[in-house]
Amino acid sequence: NRLGFCRLYLFVRVIIMSFILCALFGYLSGSCPTGFLVAKYVCGADIRAYGSGNIGATNVGRLMGKKWAVAVAVFDMLKGGLAVLAASCFVQQHALLALTGVCAVLGHNYPVWLGFKGGKGVATTFGVIAFFDFFTPWPAILGGLVWYAVMRFTKYVSVASLAGLFAAALFTFAWGMPKPYSFAALFLACLSSWRHRSNIDRLMKGTEAKVKS
Repeated sequence: NRLGFCRLYLFVRVIIMSFILCALFGYLSGSCPTGFLVAKYVCGADIRAYGSGNIGATNVGRLMGKKWAVAVAVFDMLKGGLAVLAASCFVQQHALLALTGVCAVLGHNYPVWLGFKGGKGVATTFGVIAFFDFFTPWPAILGGLVWYAVMRFTKYVSVASLAGLFAAALFTFAWGMPKPYSFAALFLACLSSWRHRSNIDRLMKGTEAKVKS
């Protein structure tokens, strides 16, 4: 009985440590404030003092143009996706990889380096979903196509972002991806909705800014 208890204790301890390490690794990987660093070292500006005050790619585009916005978006996608990919080299449990991805987005949204005031997690979430299963990127790709179509039709980045993220989450269910990945994707879409609450308020008031053609 004592031997069995010791084995159970060690097993539980390993599980708890695995969750802590994956969460910490994901958070630190996602917390690199790409938009803030690009604006600071390229323009010498604090991106938080311009436009919406957000550190994401959309606000970078307002200050620095589309090319820099795309560059920041790609990097934000990769920092989330590669965190999941790196974690998959050490753990295979879907729940742990889903946790890594969720924490990567949380790191982007609430980076410790900027007083926990970060972005809205759209690009990072797309990257995480794309790398949940390296051989099944279609939910993220199709979600990205929904984002592009809605953005072109409505001219609202916020509407496109939420539509794309929820579409990607639903596609993970349709593709039969492991349930931890699908529920993580759905949670991240809901989290982004919360982060977009000021945009939603402006949309309801008719004051949300549209992107230029």
